Amino acid sequence: MSDKTSASITLRTFVFLDSLQPQLASYIGSTAKGFLPVPGVASLFVEIAPGLAINRITDIALKATKVQPAVQIVERAFGLLEVHEHDQGEVISAGNAILDFLGMEESQRIKPFLAANQVIRSVEAYQCQLINRNRSGSMILPGESLFILETDPAGYVIFAANEAEKAANVKLIDVRPFGALGRLYLSGSEADIDSAAEAAIKAMEGLDGVEAKRKK
Repeated sequence: MSDKTSASITLRTFVFLDSLQPQLASYIGSTAKGFLPVPGVASLFVEIAPGLAINRITDIALKATKVQPAVQIVERAFGLLEVHEHDQGEVISAGNAILDFLGMEESQRIKPFLAANQVIRSVEAYQCQLINRNRSGSMILPGESLFILETDPAGYVIFAANEAEKAANVKLIDVRPFGALGRLYLSGSEADIDSAAEAAIKAMEGLDGVEAKRKK
């Protein structure tokens, strides 16, 4: 049941991943501070505002199910939670418990907006070095193509990354699912990057939700 606390919460991201892909699972495992996932587990990402309330959301999910949390990020404006389990049913139940606490349906999440997307073909060596100095995933090599995606809200970029990895043989360079915008960097051959970009964009466009008011 909802309460006074839940009534003031905005559900920014709510997205279920049926099977974490190997690179994305490994990326989360190398950057997160919680209970690290392995490839193939089901995963749920929840992003809310205000950020501090994510502690309550985590409490609800863990008390209701057997899921494990890998990511809990508490910022002033937004909070992000990831939970996972081999049993998809447990992850779905965790999501339902969160929605019940909020007094919401999944369709009341904010609909993702593609803030930006671009493909840079045959990246030059010096630009590769700049990107590699600031990445947490694989390295981009000279001559590879680069796909960059920005999403609003930020948490949805994880879903885009997972679907892109399913669709093409690409390398996950970096993914940032928190903050004002989510950001994804993928590299690979020109053909694979085009396939990955198409899959990521299609994944975003396929999610429903409430249209958010954005400054023009």
